[in-house]
Amino acid sequence: MKEHSSHRVARLPWTWFAAAAAGGIPVGLLWWLLAPGGLNLITRDPALGDGTNPVVWLPRDLTLGGLLVFAGCLVAVFLTDKGGRAAQAAFLFSLAGGLAGAAVAWQTGVLAGRLWGAPADTAFNASVAFSLRSLSVLLLWPAATAASVFALSLLSLLRKGPDAGMAPHAGGTAPGA
Repeated sequence: MKEHSSHRVARLPWTWFAAAAAGGIPVGLLWWLLAPGGLNLITRDPALGDGTNPVVWLPRDLTLGGLLVFAGCLVAVFLTDKGGRAAQAAFLFSLAGGLAGAAVAWQTGVLAGRLWGAPADTAFNASVAFSLRSLSVLLLWPAATAASVFALSLLSLLRKGPDAGMAPHAGGTAPGA
């Protein structure tokens, strides 16, 4: 029975990677649905519905950026319930999964644009098609996860007080007793 539980713990960090990477699919679909140049459900402005308008390109990237930050914060909320040694592995795997999830979201959105969007003539510029101009946006998911885990951990420590992290000395008494 012990073997089974240790095998389960060893597999747990991979689930964080897989869950974050798979989370990129709905994020990418939401990106295409909401962003200017895609289905444009946020503004519904016909002038922003076409990728030939260069004004669309920045809001399209920012829409994906906002979705990736939200996904990273959501992962961090689930990570704060972890404790012990497995928490470090889960954190690292969730960061790697967040980067993979961001890439999956990007490619899912681009694929949705090709499948369901209007045909685009990219002779003028490749950004006319539904795409991402700034690849650095993909770093926002793991960055938001790391920053949120830091903030939530700090708030948790502050709530517990200064004596929460103190261990008893070798004599068995707490400091100051």
